[in-house]
Amino acid sequence: MIHIAIVEDDVHDKARLKKCLKRYEEETQRRFEVTEFSDGEDIITEYMAKYDLILMDIEMTFMNGMSAARRIREMDPDVELIFITNMPQYAIQGYKVNALDYLLKPLSYFSFTETMNKALKRIGTSEKKYVVVATKGGKMKLDISGICYVEVLDHLLLYHTTEGIYEARGTLKDTLSQLDERFFSCSRSYVVNLDYVEHYRGNDLTVNGDVLAMSRGRRNAFLDALNAHMNGEWR
Repeated sequence: MIHIAIVEDDVHDKARLKKCLKRYEEETQRRFEVTEFSDGEDIITEYMAKYDLILMDIEMTFMNGMSAARRIREMDPDVELIFITNMPQYAIQGYKVNALDYLLKPLSYFSFTETMNKALKRIGTSEKKYVVVATKGGKMKLDISGICYVEVLDHLLLYHTTEGIYEARGTLKDTLSQLDERFFSCSRSYVVNLDYVEHYRGNDLTVNGDVLAMSRGRRNAFLDALNAHMNGEWR
């Protein structure tokens, strides 16, 4: 299932785009789940980082597609973006938000299929795994391989990543269920990514430069998990 968002304020252009998607879906035997938005402001409000592809008009009433794309990129660096416009001079700026391509109005089905083929090839070859976390501004998609550890602090979760620290709502138990075997719960306060464990002594772990306290009762299980990880058994 490919999750697609359409962001288009013109009802006729939206209908044409949906018709192209339906035809492409039938011809390629793909399955699409399509969510519709009528403005850039609509999609960024409580953004859900669940889409594989966003098809977005540039010229819209309240928030244009380029501004919306910049906000989306703050929360979702990997979703594929395709701009749809009748003003190609604006679409060329898409490189600033790492857009895959742009389509000119009125839509040509041939051009549409060429661009969709490119997008789905990119989506299909992605090897990254993600966890979706609930932040104040909506939902953010984090690359699991970049998470060093997750900390519980004052009923909040802090995701310590290679790109910075992200604050989110949720429980450590729910978070651990979304992660893979490289993550280990070393206490009630921390889940650590074994890729980033640099040193351990007694009940202290050094993870990406930070010293974390491990529960004494978890030490043997931690050593077993770390040994299996270093030998590649978790894969």
